Amino acid sequence: MKGYVRLLAVSLASLALFSCGGSGNNQSSGGGRGMAMKDVILVDEGSGIDDKSFNAATWRGITAHFGDTPENASQRGVRYEELYSSSQDKIWENLNIATDEGARLIIGTGFTFEEPIQRVAKANPDQHYLLIDGSNGDIDNLRGVLFKEHEGAFLVGVAVALQAQADGIADPKFGFVGGMQSDVISRFELGYIQGILSVLPDALIEDFYADSWGAPEVGKTKAKDWFNKGFYAILSAAGGTGSGVIAEAKEQRMLGKNVWALGVDSDQYEDGLYSEGESAVLTSMLKLVEKAVSDALIDVDSNQFTGGTVYYGLAEGGVGFSTRNSRLNEEVIAQVRALADKIVRGEIVVYGTYAEAKANNLLPNNPLILS
Repeated sequence: MKGYVRLLAVSLASLALFSCGGSGNNQSSGGGRGMAMKDVILVDEGSGIDDKSFNAATWRGITAHFGDTPENASQRGVRYEELYSSSQDKIWENLNIATDEGARLIIGTGFTFEEPIQRVAKANPDQHYLLIDGSNGDIDNLRGVLFKEHEGAFLVGVAVALQAQADGIADPKFGFVGGMQSDVISRFELGYIQGILSVLPDALIEDFYADSWGAPEVGKTKAKDWFNKGFYAILSAAGGTGSGVIAEAKEQRMLGKNVWALGVDSDQYEDGLYSEGESAVLTSMLKLVEKAVSDALIDVDSNQFTGGTVYYGLAEGGVGFSTRNSRLNEEVIAQVRALADKIVRGEIVVYGTYAEAKANNLLPNNPLILS
C-alpha cells in the first residue's frame, strides 16, 4: 500500500458537519466546509498505518474520534486520509499537498517530521498542525506532542523481570531493538533498562539498532541470535522492524522455548498469537497516541486548538502497559500497578536521558548498551 494516497472516506458535498478551524481557502460561503475540505490528513512514514504500532495508534485516534468506520463516516460528509511518505523528500511533498487540501487538522508522526512540519506550519499560520513525537518550535498553529516513554517502558521492564523471577529463570538476559537512534527511542530503552535493573540489578541487557523502521527481516535475525544465546525477552521500539522480533518469538515458543517478545506503542498481543490462541507477546508498552489525537480533534471541533508542546506520561494517561496476556502473572501485574501509582505520586523517578540515568547509577556495566 506504499507510495500512494489511501483515500479512506469520500466526501458528500451536500452534508456539512463542521465549520473549518483551519485555512479558509477551501471553505464555502456559508462558513461550512467546501467540497474539497477534509477533516484530517495523516502524513506518515515507515510501514504506514499497517505498522500495528505507532502509526496504527495515530490512525485509531482519528477513526475513534469520528466514532464510525471510514465508509460510514463518508455518508456523514466526513473525510480523512493517509498520505504515506517513502522518503524524507516525500514527507515535505506530502505536507505541502495536505496543506493545499486545507484539512481541518494535518498530523505528522515521528521525530523525522519535526523540521518539515515546523517550516510548513510557520509558512501557513491559518492551518492547524499536530506533530506526534516532536516539539512545536514556538509556532502558534502547531501542537507538538511528546510522551514520557521512559515511564511506560519502566513498567514493562519491571513486569518482564518479575515474570522471569516467577518463571524461575536463572540469570535472565534481555534485549532491546531500536529502529533509529533518537531521543524518543532512547527514552524507551532507558526506561526499560531502569525497570529491569530495579528488580534484577545484575541483569545482562544488550541493545541493537536496525537503522530502519521497516526491516522486519533484520529484527527477526537479531532476535533469533539472541534467543539462541539464551535471552529471555526482547523489547523492540522499531516500527515494522519490531514485527520481525515478534515473528521470531512465535517460532521459538512453538519450539517449546520460554521466550518473550515485548510490544510497543499499541497492544501487540494479537500480533503474537500462534497455536491454541497463545501469544508470544507477554506485554506491551502502551503509548496512547490515540488520546493526544483525540484531544487535538476535540479542540479543533470547539475552535479551541492551540499550539505549544504537550507532554503525556502516566499522570496524564498517556502511557501504560498491557495486561491482556493471561501468562503475565497476576501478582506481577499488581506489583507493576503499585509502582505506576508511585511514579504518578513522584515517589519513584524514572529518568529519560542517558546523562540522568548515568549520574544516578541506573545503567548496567555492560558495554553493549547504548553504544
